[in-house]
Amino acid sequence: MNVYEKAMGVMNELFAKDYTFALATVKDNIPSVRFVDTYFDTDSFYIVTYAKSQKVKELVENINVALCNNLYRFDGLAYNVGHPLEPQNKEIRDKLIKVFEPWYFAHNNENDQDMCYVKVELKHGFFYKDGTGYKVDFVTKEAKESPFEFDIVPVV
Repeated sequence: MNVYEKAMGVMNELFAKDYTFALATVKDNIPSVRFVDTYFDTDSFYIVTYAKSQKVKELVENINVALCNNLYRFDGLAYNVGHPLEPQNKEIRDKLIKVFEPWYFAHNNENDQDMCYVKVELKHGFFYKDGTGYKVDFVTKEAKESPFEFDIVPVV
C-alpha cells in the first residue's frame, strides 16, 4: 500500500461520517465562513443544503472553497450538484440519508425544489491521526506522511 492509499484509508476513518467543518467561500474578494455538516466519499465532501443559501450563491460565483477543523484543512472546488431526487444523486442520497439519519428529514424538505447537494472536489489537504500527518494532493493522487502531534501552545 502506498502513502496515498494509506491516507485515503485514514480519510475514510475520520470523515466518512457526519463531520463538521468550517466552510469558507468568497464573494467580491471577501471571505465568508460558516459551519456545515459534511460526509466524505471517494475524493469529495458532500453537504446537504439549500440553493438559495448564501454559501451556494457564493460558490456559484466562485467555486474555490476551503474546509477547516481541528487543524484538518482542505481546499477544493465546490459545485451545486442538484436536488436530492435527481437521478444522478441517487447513490449519494442513499449514503447521506444514512449518515445524517438523526436529522436529515427533520431539517430538509425534499419537496422543496431548492434543496440541493453541494459536492466539494478536493484539491489539497492536511490531516492527521495517531501521530502521523498526511499532506495530500488529490489531483495527482500523491501524499506525504510525517510525524505530527497536535500541540498548540498559546503565546502570551
